[in-house]
Amino acid sequence: MDAAFTAEQDEIRRTLRELIAKRCGPDEVKAAVRTTAGYDPALWQTLAGQLGLPGLALPDEYGGVGCTVTELALACEELGRALAPGPLLASSALATPLILRLGTDEQRRALLPPLAAGELTAALAVPGTALATALGLAGDIAGDWAGGGRAGGVQAKCDEEGWRLYGQAEQVLDGHSAGLFVVAAHTGGFARSRTLLFVVRADAAGVAAVRQTSLDETRPQARIELRDAPAELLGADDFQAVTDALATTGDAAAAVLAAEAVGAADAALAKTVEYVKQREQFGRAIGSFQAVKHRLADVYVAVQAARSAAYYAAWAAAAGTERAGALALAQALEALRTAAAEAVQLHGGIGFTWEHDAHLYFKRAAGDELLFGPVHRLRAHAADGAGLFVREEVAV
Repeated sequence: MDAAFTAEQDEIRRTLRELIAKRCGPDEVKAAVRTTAGYDPALWQTLAGQLGLPGLALPDEYGGVGCTVTELALACEELGRALAPGPLLASSALATPLILRLGTDEQRRALLPPLAAGELTAALAVPGTALATALGLAGDIAGDWAGGGRAGGVQAKCDEEGWRLYGQAEQVLDGHSAGLFVVAAHTGGFARSRTLLFVVRADAAGVAAVRQTSLDETRPQARIELRDAPAELLGADDFQAVTDALATTGDAAAAVLAAEAVGAADAALAKTVEYVKQREQFGRAIGSFQAVKHRLADVYVAVQAARSAAYYAAWAAAAGTERAGALALAQALEALRTAAAEAVQLHGGIGFTWEHDAHLYFKRAAGDELLFGPVHRLRAHAADGAGLFVREEVAV
């Protein structure tokens, strides 16, 4: 692994940091999340049209930039600093890679160019609260998380008119504003039980998307209701290919999420350091007290370690050498939780007010761990996969 960034990667970071600093301050974020879309459409058009962010990790034959997961992770790190709301994670890190990996040639040609241009956004719809399990991060991806038999989840049936879906998914990231859904649905009943992925248009008959109230407003979620909705099978009827694609996508998405969390943690730390330099107590800045220095030093070490892990996971995902995304995500989420908690604590009385900017980072830390964690499950599943703890049968 070459730890040095290329000139192109440095330019991506610099350009995004300058743009976000001008267009996405705390006040702009709070205003954007309360709109119908949940983000600033004008900023999204700039990110898509001028910088090509939605197609950053897509091949140029489909209108993409032709970069890798590494560049997408670096971009998300910069967006994470400002907690910039937008469909980039849901569309470009979760749904689009599945279409690229599983879709037929016709599906790729029809769907990927508008996704790369940002004209169309997609969302991954997974039933219940099983997103981390479906992506192979915190549970057995071969389980019945999509709703076994006819009990819950999303069910798929095929008739003379094609595939039809019914059921609902409750925690679909940016689902209220997406034009396309990649839906995980159970089919085959008990005789040939399997989970497949389907493409569903948001404006199709029998499809409804309802925005839900979420702890982290910068990460909007929706409930997707499917009532005999027409769907198109994504790729072939191949359960093994689906699970492989979900696991590969999950690993890359975890690396991107880890980089985004590192950006948020770094920004929370920087804001806290700036505040303790100015806030005075007993005639001196509170940042001069040794106890405060030690606490912030611990946060700094945690953020830097998480950054190294996130960069390595992104590089490994791009190179296809190993899957390190889950562990990197666990470390990054832990660093963000620590940085956000210290920000609230060290801002003192104002830090405890819900309206303070520190709580944007606190909510992001808590919300991401609810969606993609918790941290101990990410680590436990990675340890099980690596065979670190072998259970021995004891004869009685």
